[in-house]
Amino acid sequence: MPKYTDTYKSLNRAVGKALHKYSMISDGDRIAVGLSGGKDSLTLLAVLTERKTRVPVDYELAAIHIDPGFPGSFKEPLEAYCTKRGYQLKVEETDYGTLAHSPENRENPCFLCSRLRRKRLFELADQLNCNKLALGHNKDDIIETLFINMCYSGEISTMVPAQSMFQGRFTVIRPLAYADEDTIRRFASESKFPEFINPCPTSQTSKRKEIKTMLHQLYCSNRKIKGNIFRALSHYKPEYLLKP
Repeated sequence: MPKYTDTYKSLNRAVGKALHKYSMISDGDRIAVGLSGGKDSLTLLAVLTERKTRVPVDYELAAIHIDPGFPGSFKEPLEAYCTKRGYQLKVEETDYGTLAHSPENRENPCFLCSRLRRKRLFELADQLNCNKLALGHNKDDIIETLFINMCYSGEISTMVPAQSMFQGRFTVIRPLAYADEDTIRRFASESKFPEFINPCPTSQTSKRKEIKTMLHQLYCSNRKIKGNIFRALSHYKPEYLLKP
């Protein structure tokens, strides 16, 4: 279980705010957690597991890992880690990564791989009788997605903390939506999470990486910028936007 350090207290407050504001978890929920092996998803699973022991809401967790099929897979060490921590884990082996990076799809491998993995996550969550899917996207991811969509899709949109899908039959939740990546990084370090190296060949050259670098430069110039961008996502003035 996580130690109640100042880092965890800060993280827990952010998660509690998101859970409460968007009514993410209710009694009887069975929640599939998308476990990529990165610090965000490991943090998400740890926090939701810890909260189960002390909040007056009864819910169940089941973790799912989609192996994209790259050489250097870490599915076995991840399974061992989850077994040691008492987590229920379903591992799905796929060829989504190699398919997305095939010669026929060089332009945007991340989009196809992500779409295939997300579709399979929904299918597996349904098989596990889950009504919600929890993903580890944090505040920084939400801001970065806003800029990715503006720069490369020509629209103002981003990921939302909670989203009803399939006529309300399923809900995607992002409990880390108000948590800063730096806080998650500190928590992962304090918790001594194992480091699973992403074997994706384009993980360091993606559009998201470019946007992250650009935003980091902005944040360094003025520490208020990040908070202002995030607040702007819920404080907008349609009358001062162009007509479609």
